Amino acid sequence: MSAGAGAAGGRFDDPLAEQVLFRRTRRAPCSEPERTLPIGGLGVVNDVAPWYAGWLDHPDDGPFWDFADVAAAWPKTGAPVLHLSAWFDSNYGPQGAIANFNGMRAHAASAEARAAQRLILGPWDHGDPGIAETRVGDLDFGPNAPIDYFGLVLRWHDRWLKGIRNGIDEGPPIRLFVMGENVWRDEESWPLARARETSYYLRSRGAAAGGSGAGRSGDGRLSTEPPPAGEPADHYVYDPADPVVIEDFESMGPRDRAGLEARRDVLVYTTEPLHDDLEVTGPVSVRLWLASSAVDTDVMVMLLDVHPDGRAYNVMPLEAGVLRVRYRESERAPRLLTPGEPVALTIGGMVTSNLFRRGHRIRLHVTSSRFPVFDRNLNTGEPPARGTRWVKAAQTILHDAEHPSRVVLPIVPR
Repeated sequence: MSAGAGAAGGRFDDPLAEQVLFRRTRRAPCSEPERTLPIGGLGVVNDVAPWYAGWLDHPDDGPFWDFADVAAAWPKTGAPVLHLSAWFDSNYGPQGAIANFNGMRAHAASAEARAAQRLILGPWDHGDPGIAETRVGDLDFGPNAPIDYFGLVLRWHDRWLKGIRNGIDEGPPIRLFVMGENVWRDEESWPLARARETSYYLRSRGAAAGGSGAGRSGDGRLSTEPPPAGEPADHYVYDPADPVVIEDFESMGPRDRAGLEARRDVLVYTTEPLHDDLEVTGPVSVRLWLASSAVDTDVMVMLLDVHPDGRAYNVMPLEAGVLRVRYRESERAPRLLTPGEPVALTIGGMVTSNLFRRGHRIRLHVTSSRFPVFDRNLNTGEPPARGTRWVKAAQTILHDAEHPSRVVLPIVPR
């Protein structure tokens, strides 16, 4: 998957080239077949999906991707739509479903269609919602998690194809599952009008890297107190030959990601244990100040719920929280970096509904690779499909009064 700006440009990338290699070889990360460059010329990919070469040759948004511009179809669509997705849907599910729900409510071709949009977001992964299972990934979301999916779909079609007044189009238009509390709740709009954007600032004494001398997870912390002038930055080196590898990338859902924190190219920032339950429901963004030695690189963030025993579970799919920095301003007009010059980045396209329980902690990972979920940025600025060399990138994350890096969470009062 190419680490662009996500679905905001109307383009949905496909995680194919390097995942195919990883599945075929199943060797140590970046074994010889996986080191082959350029990735656009890999025979194994062309054998499986010859059309994929055209995708690789068009990394920027533009007319080539008009076939995937879902937003352009909103004003042409006059049908009631049941938008159903999952917090751990691996194919941009929550973001796409929410964007289409809001887009159709505002722009659908008829007043009836605009009023008849419905959105359901549950604690599942990609595919049909669990009919009876309560466990997703490593967590059990309890007896409330399953829904009668097929019954729901039949009632929807009975209402809109047969005209049967069964109540499915009545009441609030949104139904979402709050993880952690493990309950369903109805809402009137997205984002929730009562949610309050709250900044948690990245703080450290310059040793937030995993495996640092400050301990396995470093000294990084998240705080509602802004950083002072002169607070030391954090540093790590991203080496495309040694990316952060997600071994269980085919196993979707929440997993304990604490094992990643032993790496020196993963920055870790954590709150103190929470004194009270804290609900985060809505869009999440990370606003980082980055200075890189490279002309292009990737930034990848992960929001986690840290349990009292130290297990740290992702609250979003692995495909969320990524930015190829050349697309920081636009997917249509990529712009390379000036090495060493700080730039402000916004990593959006992340959504969740999670109750962080009392005694739990909120954590943020910051790094530059997530292989093979995403292709490795070679850091050279060459076209991704045609790049034939890679270089290491020395990354600096600034967090001081002038460069207040932070994660912005939608806190719901309780």
